[in-house]
Amino acid sequence: MHIILLGPPGAGKGTQAKVLVNNHGMVQLSTGDMLRAAVASGSQLGQQAKDVMEAGKLMPDEIMVEIISARIAEPDCVNGFILDGFPRTTAQAEALDKMLKEKGLPLDFVIEISVNDAVLIDRIKTRVAETPEAERRDDDNAETLRHRLDVYHEQTTPILPYYQSRGILKKVDGMQSIDEVSNQIGVIISAG
Repeated sequence: MHIILLGPPGAGKGTQAKVLVNNHGMVQLSTGDMLRAAVASGSQLGQQAKDVMEAGKLMPDEIMVEIISARIAEPDCVNGFILDGFPRTTAQAEALDKMLKEKGLPLDFVIEISVNDAVLIDRIKTRVAETPEAERRDDDNAETLRHRLDVYHEQTTPILPYYQSRGILKKVDGMQSIDEVSNQIGVIISAG
């Protein structure tokens, strides 16, 4: 099974990906983890990624798709994978589709975890208030989240109609409890 989890920052994509990994034996593929592994490998592709990262530039889509292509060819992805953090734009979605088609791999589900922005901002304020200062991440604040939400709505939300037109976009209510969101995703997968 091959799944993409979409949703705004803080919607619970990582949490739900871990549930899917535990329940279905798939592999969670985070773009950040894949980039770090590619760089650590010392491969030509990893060196290209390192050069882009050191220059402080955005990773070109073609490099990211190559990294994903190499990663999903590894044996642990035989039971399927969950992409978390990619694609973020329609161009990336199209490039990913092309690569998967070349490999003969279907994209089974694109699951959007839908959460109201105001709820996400309330969640981050609560988390900041409950987390000791020494344990907080620098980007764990409402201002940073608002910016990330603006970027998500500008760049990633346009992907939704792209996948909707292909009939593979499913939506879950991310404002429910973690267990309820997991149940909703489980129903989608079971019905698929």
